[in-house]
Amino acid sequence: MSEKNQIQDLIAKRAAKELTGPCVVNLGIGIPTLVAKYIEDENVYFHTENGLLGVTDVEEGQIDPNLVNAGKLPVGETIGASFFNSAESFAMIRGGHVDVAILGVLQVDQSGQIANWAVPGKNIMGVGGAMDLLVGAKKVIVTTTHTSKDGKSKLLKKCHFPITSTRSVDMIITELAVFEVEEGKLNLLELMPGITIEEVRDKTEADFIDQLKERAK
Repeated sequence: MSEKNQIQDLIAKRAAKELTGPCVVNLGIGIPTLVAKYIEDENVYFHTENGLLGVTDVEEGQIDPNLVNAGKLPVGETIGASFFNSAESFAMIRGGHVDVAILGVLQVDQSGQIANWAVPGKNIMGVGGAMDLLVGAKKVIVTTTHTSKDGKSKLLKKCHFPITSTRSVDMIITELAVFEVEEGKLNLLELMPGITIEEVRDKTEADFIDQLKERAK
């Protein structure tokens, strides 16, 4: 497994620990899609914006080209899965029927606002259901690498790219640390294995409160 894949799996595995059934969970594109393989709780039900509740993995030989998630990746269906149109799917999201949304981001700021749908001057996939999920999901978790490909922090004082919503996320999980957003402030809750607080400080532009230090008092 490549170093990139190891990092992504580390983040996804940690995010999976936040999911306890019964709950309905929507997974964004990228690292969030990896979370499902670390869930053994049969009462965690995965939802996709294009109209399926009860998403599961699918073996290569069993792929149905017409059965895909919102990111156009092939998926399977659990026993008892439900199909519906996109309008009903978004009504579920906007109506508060999704318990947890796990999203990838381009940037996140120290108040928990995220940018994940547009890079000025570049063409990317677009917003998808992120705006709706930020408004409608009861809890929003961000899974992302701590820095961009050029080594710059993704955790910023203020997002440079257009923000997705004025609602702040609840938790941020990277390969370095786990943060919680509370009352518009970033709180460091946990260091990933082998990571030091100095490394987190060095790679984080955003201001944060060191809860590890507070607990040690």
